[in-house]
Amino acid sequence: MTISYHSGERIQATAADFAGTPAISGGWKEVGRTTLGSASNDISVSSLADKKYYMILHSHLDNGTSMRIGNRVNNDSSSAYAERRSADGGSDNTNVNATEINITDAVNTAENWLGVNYIANKSDKEKLQLSHYVGQNSSGAGNAPKRTEVVSKFANTSDAIDRWDSVRISGSGQSDTGSEVVVLGWDETDTHTTNFWEELASVELGSDNATLDSGTFTAKKYLWFQVYNQGSAGHQLYGRVNSISTGTPYTTRYSKNGAADVTLTSQNQMMLVQRSANTDTGRFINGFIINNSANEKLVITHDVDEETSGAGNQPTREESVHKWANTSAQITSIQISGSAGNMRSGSFIKVWGSN
Repeated sequence: MTISYHSGERIQATAADFAGTPAISGGWKEVGRTTLGSASNDISVSSLADKKYYMILHSHLDNGTSMRIGNRVNNDSSSAYAERRSADGGSDNTNVNATEINITDAVNTAENWLGVNYIANKSDKEKLQLSHYVGQNSSGAGNAPKRTEVVSKFANTSDAIDRWDSVRISGSGQSDTGSEVVVLGWDETDTHTTNFWEELASVELGSDNATLDSGTFTAKKYLWFQVYNQGSAGHQLYGRVNSISTGTPYTTRYSKNGAADVTLTSQNQMMLVQRSANTDTGRFINGFIINNSANEKLVITHDVDEETSGAGNQPTREESVHKWANTSAQITSIQISGSAGNMRSGSFIKVWGSN
């Protein structure tokens, strides 16, 4: 049978007609994972395939006692690391000839953390890493989350990375049962069809609307979402999940253009973009969520705001962390709305996820 097209946009064919149709290949592939079955000081993922780039998802669940978290590679505890770190938007701290990369800025109160790390992995070059972490802080929407931004390097120019460790630097706490590190790899030569990130939702507005809604998607432990929005008025941009707009279950910490952090606690929405110009221009958001039903949902977002159009006008930036203080459900939809006017036709949201 050959492929035929019928009314109602129906396609009639057999499996044989699609034989030889190439599957989509490449993308981020899971190359290693360790999930703790009991509390431990450290989490190690070894025997990693040699990939040009790594994306590392780090979910730390506290065991009720404070600790300071660091990262190492290749089980190397020599003075081979250097870093630049900012906590909660404060002044940069630097650390050189270190034995690990500091992720939390001090011995923190017991709390859960989500980290997203990127590493460029070339055996004959120093390994450069970007890290963004959000900490739960004390539970409840009345307590703003914490955040750290870290750039670091592993000053090794003879080996590719084959191991990644989350380590306890100080304090008496441990990573609790269920804490995990997931290592994703990417290389241009990859031909696999087992991409870690599965597309869960893709919605584009066909006409101006007050809300951009992902619709219901399958719950996953890790969520990655992107939003492009153009508003008909110069409004702030807010996010909600599961269409929940009653009560005050959300809290946000954000910095705009490097200014001191602002915290918004016990809110009915998350502040995603704090806009200054009253112009009809675009905003782009990139975000990650840890989505365990029994824990508060932690969110990391970065956005760029076009503000006033034209190369003579610089954009604005924001680094934000958020939490949804719910410990009994998973996120299965995301809603984006503004404080005034509608979002323009063509605004879109995409959501990917994985367990």
